[in-house]
Amino acid sequence: MFDPKFACLVCGAAEGETELNAFDNALLEAGIGDINLVKVSSIMPPNVKVVEKLNPLPKGAFLPVVYAAVSSSNPGAIISAAVGFGRCQDGFGVIMEDGGVGKSEEEVRKEVERKIEFALARRGLRPDEVRIVSVSRQVKKCASVVAACIFFE
Repeated sequence: MFDPKFACLVCGAAEGETELNAFDNALLEAGIGDINLVKVSSIMPPNVKVVEKLNPLPKGAFLPVVYAAVSSSNPGAIISAAVGFGRCQDGFGVIMEDGGVGKSEEEVRKEVERKIEFALARRGLRPDEVRIVSVSRQVKKCASVVAACIFFE
């Protein structure tokens, strides 16, 4: 069983020749383009230390991540993504994400905050700490945005 020691919130936005290439470029921009993302559900383990900057990650590593990604090839469209967590005093928490075409960065941030509040309230908890990262971009040709919470050792 993987027991992560660290988590980091990252985000990136980029253009590409195709939507998939734009997504790959957005991952590179976020600093997680050379690892394999293993999508996990939205629970923040209590022992995980949240860091502001990623340690160098081994290329090709398989790492758990909660992320939102949006891609579009509609020139002029606004695309946005956000991810964030809410933690209680003991460190336990939830991670929530949101994204969409035509949504502003402020809208996705507010939606993530709302989802965090709902998820913790359902558990009878209130957050002592909330952090959110977000990114927005206007599409030129093919673009992608990604916001992620990556777990690592």
